[in-house]
Amino acid sequence: MMNRTFITILTAATLLAGCNNAEKKADKADILHANLDTTANPADDFFQYANGGWIKNNPIPGDETSWGIAYLVQEELYTRLKFINEEAVKKNAKSGTDKKIADFWQSAMDTVEIEKQGIAPLRPELDKIAALQTKADVMAQAAEMHKYSVGVFFDEGVSQDAMNSEVMAYLLWQGGIGLPNRDYYFNTDERTEKIRAAYPAYIAKVLQLSGIATTDADARAKAIFDLETKLAEKSRKLEDLRDPYANYNKMAVADLKKISPAIDWPATLQRIGVKNVDSVVVGQPEFYTRLDQLVASTDMQVLRDYMAFHLVNDMSGYLSSSFVHASFDFYSKQIYGAKEQRPRWKRVLRAEESAMGEALGQLFAKEYFNETAKKRYEDIVENVRVAYKNRIDQLTWMSDSTRQKAHVKLASIKKKVGYPDKWKDFSAMKIERGHYVVNMMNANRWWNDYELNKLGKPVDRNEWEMTPQTYNAYYNPSNNEIVLPAGIFTVPGYRDEELDDALVYGYAAASTVGHEITHGFDDEGRQFDDRGNLKNWWTKTDEEEFTKRAEVLVQQFNQFMPVDTQRINGRATLGENLADLGGILIGLDAFKQTETYKKGEKISGFTPLQRFFLGYALGWMYEMRKEELASRLLTDVHSPAKFRVNGPFPNVPEFYEAFNVKPGNRMYLPDSARVRLW
Repeated sequence: MMNRTFITILTAATLLAGCNNAEKKADKADILHANLDTTANPADDFFQYANGGWIKNNPIPGDETSWGIAYLVQEELYTRLKFINEEAVKKNAKSGTDKKIADFWQSAMDTVEIEKQGIAPLRPELDKIAALQTKADVMAQAAEMHKYSVGVFFDEGVSQDAMNSEVMAYLLWQGGIGLPNRDYYFNTDERTEKIRAAYPAYIAKVLQLSGIATTDADARAKAIFDLETKLAEKSRKLEDLRDPYANYNKMAVADLKKISPAIDWPATLQRIGVKNVDSVVVGQPEFYTRLDQLVASTDMQVLRDYMAFHLVNDMSGYLSSSFVHASFDFYSKQIYGAKEQRPRWKRVLRAEESAMGEALGQLFAKEYFNETAKKRYEDIVENVRVAYKNRIDQLTWMSDSTRQKAHVKLASIKKKVGYPDKWKDFSAMKIERGHYVVNMMNANRWWNDYELNKLGKPVDRNEWEMTPQTYNAYYNPSNNEIVLPAGIFTVPGYRDEELDDALVYGYAAASTVGHEITHGFDDEGRQFDDRGNLKNWWTKTDEEEFTKRAEVLVQQFNQFMPVDTQRINGRATLGENLADLGGILIGLDAFKQTETYKKGEKISGFTPLQRFFLGYALGWMYEMRKEELASRLLTDVHSPAKFRVNGPFPNVPEFYEAFNVKPGNRMYLPDSARVRLW
């Protein structure tokens, strides 16, 4: 997955037919030229050269923790989405999608009623928690909370079985903590220690707002923090979660008692709504042994407090302003560095996207991504596929046996471009003109039922896991598919027909299409076969060669220090770094087959080859607050945007040709130090 910025967007400008516009100058300024920082040497810091002019002139707004190209599209989209909601209200429909949209919007925007209610909408659930008497009661209530997506104690869900992609499996995963991941409980750098020290005070604040006496809140908050720390002790590190074999431990439901004897898992799963399965996949068995011990040994009051805190914490954004502000001050401000909150209507639109984004997506896809644009990018996918096939043929380190299987997998990759052929039906989702938080809980319950209903049924390989308005893309190893929503191809403020092929091949073919295809062959994706099963199809020698060559990239990225003394984790980010490098290489190979490349005509003084690299860098045009950056280094398997440009480029021979990179330049790597994988 690319994971541009953790946000979703839809196309901002109408996408029309694409064509080779090398000969035709658009009326608008050339975006690649306009963004330049000409004081920077591209051979020393290409990211700064390509994007520095824009970054200098566009400081991060106070209500954002980062700012860049996706946000520009998002800003245009916000207005469109707001208009759709307001029009739905005007229609005053008695049923259907318009009524659902209107009820959601009005409930969420009714701040007078939300302030008046305070914690009251959650009181029924808090009362249930307060009444718990036994450990069996605790797990029963935990199951009920999982139905509306408050993941107390553990995480769980439905996914294709990694070993048998034809069936859906139920997964049990580590979870249950309130900080972004386990490293926040143990790392000793100054920034993380400050966040960890502030967390108990935040817990106490939430407890006080929920009705706990101030005199008791601090002690009870510390007990919650201690419980979470013990869960974190047996949670795996970010890089360890990327090993599909180590995190695949299938066992019969009845055998869960072997790793977790005190918890009645059959009853717990049944209460969540799990049916039609006799086995589950446990990601981290040691975590569930620790969870079992903690549930059995922890005082009941601590367990009740822990559950009450997580309920309110997870739902704080849909409650009155005191809860919203407390959550913002700790998570958005302290952890991620935000200066001020986004306007309420923008926050509501994000919540609506989470609740029923595909309902909105159906309306948008019809207007903003026509069949001509869809065909342009479908053709690019096939051009990139051919380029990858040719590159595989040229690999000297890969045996014929593995090569043939790689060809089969590549040919089998299914492409999904723009929007789904079949849309989800949200008619059963209960959205009313009532409490905002209740609507969100009801939406979460709908999603819980929707996912669990897949168990025991054939896999729907046509389903999309992203909405068309998403500025992101993904490779699904279990389906062996790439999914490319309409939004990912958008250049804000430009029609598709105004974009020359050099820009598009860098911006879309390399950083998106090639990136996602390469995920099928990265350190994790390569372990799945052409049908999406976790199955080793590599010879031992080829595996060793792959690992040796990939290790060069690990070590390169381990050297980068984006903020203070924090380095990129080259092993945790390896899959994304491999996909970036592979995407550039095969995207460039595909571009070399176009008439634009062959003609070699310049636009804004740049050759097609130079514009390809500039187009790729445009896709990572972001600036990020130090706090957000520091958090991402601990929690994200993607390298920061700057290093998704400056990291792979020194391994691409054509980059040296395009920008005259020589020994002594900071982006120069000796030939012997470059990655030689794809």
